Amino acid sequence: MPKVTLPQLPVSGLFAVMKPSGPTSMSVINDLKQLVGNSRLFVDADKLETRGKGKIPTRGKRARGIVKIGQGGTLDPLADGVLVVGIGKGTRHLNEFLDCVKEYRTTALLGCETDTYDSEGSRVRVAPWRHVTREAVESALSNFRGEIHQAPPIFSALKMEGRPLYDYARKGIPLPRPIEKRKVTIHSLDILEWKGSDHQFRWPEKEFTSDEKKAMEKALEGVEENSIIKDELEPAVGDESPTAFVLSMKVSGGTYVRSIVHDLGHAVGSAAHVVTLTRSRQGRFALEPATDSEDKGCVPWDVFSRASESEGDVCEDGWTQWEREVIDHLEIVEGPKPQKTS
Repeated sequence: MPKVTLPQLPVSGLFAVMKPSGPTSMSVINDLKQLVGNSRLFVDADKLETRGKGKIPTRGKRARGIVKIGQGGTLDPLADGVLVVGIGKGTRHLNEFLDCVKEYRTTALLGCETDTYDSEGSRVRVAPWRHVTREAVESALSNFRGEIHQAPPIFSALKMEGRPLYDYARKGIPLPRPIEKRKVTIHSLDILEWKGSDHQFRWPEKEFTSDEKKAMEKALEGVEENSIIKDELEPAVGDESPTAFVLSMKVSGGTYVRSIVHDLGHAVGSAAHVVTLTRSRQGRFALEPATDSEDKGCVPWDVFSRASESEGDVCEDGWTQWEREVIDHLEIVEGPKPQKTS
């Protein structure tokens, strides 16, 4: 391996992790902190020698005193892909990744909408889906490109007058006003793959009770023209799976991918929710970085998983595999702007 020249240790910087589907972004950061907080790459060697290596606290003053670590834009547990991580002074640069352009791939499943707009939630409503063709979806996509206004799911943590939106929906409290729509830009939006019924995806088994539907209707009453939640069943044909398709998109910061899929389902006279979601790019960090650009790749999560179980061998420079991987993907931050490693 080529020798990498680093400035004086410890360093601060930015790198990207390839988050897997399943864990929360916060749990990923907490797991990383156990490695980062015990590494001479990011912690002063004298401090490491004084306190020794061991479990790093993830909360409170003791945690902040060891090493600062954060992420530049949360991914839902369902989602995988690019998660930008900042260490030390690198945390000061994380805000730029909240508003930067991002790219996603998502699989939409027709015929069912959920409270969270994805497969992690409960079935709220089912609707006909067999009439929806690829051509119909292609045509509807044109209404979602460019500058659009979109509303977040009512089952979200965003607050209205100090109360989370999901609290209104769960308790049947009427919203004091319509959910504010956000202006976002959809730079590109296309069908990447039309799966039809050739897939293994299914609607969530858990579904809203009649009381939960009434509570949601009550919350939306007066702020939506049609707040009635009503299933529209169509006859089953054997074990045929509802239509699924994969979308690729390039969007501005603040865009709700789940809302695009949800609203698209309505636009084609059906219902839809997200069953897979991958963030393939966040600013200059990408799953598949272009070779002729300043793109940075991502460190696979299994590199950190293995390191959490065993440090493994060290290279001739004294770095473990996970440290070497981070060094190879690291943007070192020494001042106002990040500097790329060579």
